[in-house]
Amino acid sequence: MVLDSVSDFGLEIRRATHDDYAAVADFTSDIWPDRGGDYIPRVYHEWLEDEPGQEKKTFLAEVDGEPAGIVQGVMLTDDEAWFQSLRVAADYRRRGVSRRLNEATFEWAREQGATVGRVMIFSWNAASFGAARTSGFEPLTEFRFAHPDPDPDAAAGLEADVDDAYRVSSDPTAAWRYWTHSDAREHLDGLTMAPEESWAVRELTRADLTADETAVFAVTGPNGLAGMAYRSRTYEREGDGDSSDDETGTESETETETWAEYGVGAWESVDAARALFAAIARDAADLGADETRVLIPETPRHVTDAPYAGVGISEEPDFVLGIDLTGE
Repeated sequence: MVLDSVSDFGLEIRRATHDDYAAVADFTSDIWPDRGGDYIPRVYHEWLEDEPGQEKKTFLAEVDGEPAGIVQGVMLTDDEAWFQSLRVAADYRRRGVSRRLNEATFEWAREQGATVGRVMIFSWNAASFGAARTSGFEPLTEFRFAHPDPDPDAAAGLEADVDDAYRVSSDPTAAWRYWTHSDAREHLDGLTMAPEESWAVRELTRADLTADETAVFAVTGPNGLAGMAYRSRTYEREGDGDSSDDETGTESETETETWAEYGVGAWESVDAARALFAAIARDAADLGADETRVLIPETPRHVTDAPYAGVGISEEPDFVLGIDLTGE
């Protein structure tokens, strides 16, 4: 008999535990093989909450005792929930498992006080777009990353008279003023990288720009405020490294890279962008960072300004979808 939906079999949703690692690693092992495979098996024990009440909860779907799917909900603020890493085993896809997992996270988030929930989907993941829309998510925005190289001597690369006209300060009030009136904020629906959680976005607040661990960049030009950015966090991740030793042929240990992440970059012109990215490059170098990433709006102007300013960008954008959790 072909089973069409979750009503046809015994589906249960429960909290995932560390003991579920082997089963989760097994059903995620065939996901995105052409893109390096799924990251969940590599980070599962660190990613999973150790016990209830930690502002996040990971849900596991079981069918007759067999793990069939997983998703995690995280509270980023008092009322903003983030949903991530929804995965469904191959044998149970297109049969309502993802919908039931989403419903469980929605209910949990409402109980925590969330009024909105959001999810990020890579632009190439068309199947997830359909599943998310089916579960009630609506499109909000899209963005990509710019990657200025850390450089202690980075300059804006402007003509002398133009360079004198663009200055970068660390004034959070000026940065906030530019952000609140910028087209970048409008396009991004007010969302920037969340310092609390990797690969998550939430609404930027003025307090974020005065946090002890951040750095703020406010650009002023000939006509006043012209751009802003802020550092959201630094983190370590495994680098590519060489796969073998020079003579022995034995595999070398994976190198660790330091990344400096900037929650958003916004500017009014390519000259302002050059000044902003130069300041970010110097800040990243001061931190000893190996790599950077700066969230920028996925608009024709921003995406073409960055390379024009001499900065690399990611190959593809990411989409953010959201759902109003105040309704039924």
